[in-house]
Amino acid sequence: MEVPDFRHRTASSRAVRNGHLLRMRRHHRRSPRLPKLSSARAKWNGCLHLMTDPEILVVGAGPAGMAASIRARESGRSVLVIDDNPNTGGQIWRGGQHAHRGRQPARWFERFRRSGVPVLTGAQVLSAVASTKTLLVETWDRSLEFRYKKLIIAAGAREIFLPFPGWTLPGIVGVGGLQALVKSGLPVAGKSIVIAGSGPLLLAVAASLRNSGAHVRLIAEQARRRSVVRLALGLLRHPGKVMQAIGLQYSLLGIPYRYGCWVEAAEGGERLERVHLRQGNRRWKQPCDYAAIAYGLYPNVELPSLLNCRIQNDVVVVDDFGKTSLDDIYCVGECTGIGGLDLSLVKGEIAGYAAAEDQGRARRLFAARKKAGHFAHRLNQAFALRQELKTLPKDETFVCRCEDVTYGRLKNVSSFRAAKLHTRCGMGPCQGRLCGPATQFLFGWRAESIRPPIFPARVGSLVIDEAVPEESAPIPQ
Repeated sequence: MEVPDFRHRTASSRAVRNGHLLRMRRHHRRSPRLPKLSSARAKWNGCLHLMTDPEILVVGAGPAGMAASIRARESGRSVLVIDDNPNTGGQIWRGGQHAHRGRQPARWFERFRRSGVPVLTGAQVLSAVASTKTLLVETWDRSLEFRYKKLIIAAGAREIFLPFPGWTLPGIVGVGGLQALVKSGLPVAGKSIVIAGSGPLLLAVAASLRNSGAHVRLIAEQARRRSVVRLALGLLRHPGKVMQAIGLQYSLLGIPYRYGCWVEAAEGGERLERVHLRQGNRRWKQPCDYAAIAYGLYPNVELPSLLNCRIQNDVVVVDDFGKTSLDDIYCVGECTGIGGLDLSLVKGEIAGYAAAEDQGRARRLFAARKKAGHFAHRLNQAFALRQELKTLPKDETFVCRCEDVTYGRLKNVSSFRAAKLHTRCGMGPCQGRLCGPATQFLFGWRAESIRPPIFPARVGSLVIDEAVPEESAPIPQ
């Protein structure tokens, strides 16, 4: 009988561990060329035409990315937009134009349609190399290489989840996450829902869920009453915001809004049955079918970090025109600081003009950005997270739900890097997107480096030499 040759088994065992593909040494990789679109135009899904080498490549089709691409196209540049969602609009305008009735989204979707900018949806950026101006993008069926002359990143933000006993029970989701599920078809008519966390998104989602037939039992806002009242008084300088606030208050009549209130724990068998709430010295239990809980937003800076753009205080540092520390790379929207819809739009417009070398038109928008920025600053001050939230997790509470790492295993660790080495915290499918902001709030940790791929990827995408560098990129400060 012929005996198999196991001399190369060491390399294989290092490449795979516990069913997960790890990084392969360079001499064990295959070197296939990336599939590319034709030099002129290529058909995508039978109808969408895309360009291989656009003058301006925009990553992210949310409001900021849409605004940037519209203004760059108006200035005569060839533009391509790629986004990982099935439709344009990002998270705030999720579902596209037909899912939103307001004048503002309708106006921007119509502008985007008229611009004729091509869009590749369902595409995630896995890796990027600034020196070659190259992005590796994965769609549902293939990997593609895109080269750009100028890059605008509108990566948006994600919700912040803070751990507490029972927070991993089915039925507990993010505030924006539940809204997205409902827009995608989740039936909530007649369901009892508690909304908790921090920020104005709680009100907007509560109104949306009520319109879908849900019974919103209460809104628990962790911020103090005086902070929110101070913000409300400042709205008098923004008539448009006042009208929005009045409309929200009217749509939420009858729903209790609790200041200085938060969820301490959750209980249930197979799924959520009730949450424990605290407001001052008062504690009580509230039965519910769903709990939508999130404590604000955290900027998505993985792609700018991988490109070695300068990051400071968890946001990308940009100049007045949205340009990063690297030539020909711009960042707009929430990844440059959480500021809301209006600020994201005007930042996108400025960067779009600037990337198209139309600085004159960009400068005309500086005043609008300054006004929107002042409101965003007051918003972030009003909804700053309170220190009591750090005391919620117990030793047995999961902090990293991907790898089942508990608070007790992390509380004596010195850094996020050490936590990865000793507990695999942040090494699961989400790559620290959930537990990273949580551990930063709980322990003051920050990620020290970023490595490709920045999203889970197929093996065929990972073994491409040209787009996946071996070395990790330190996060520049």
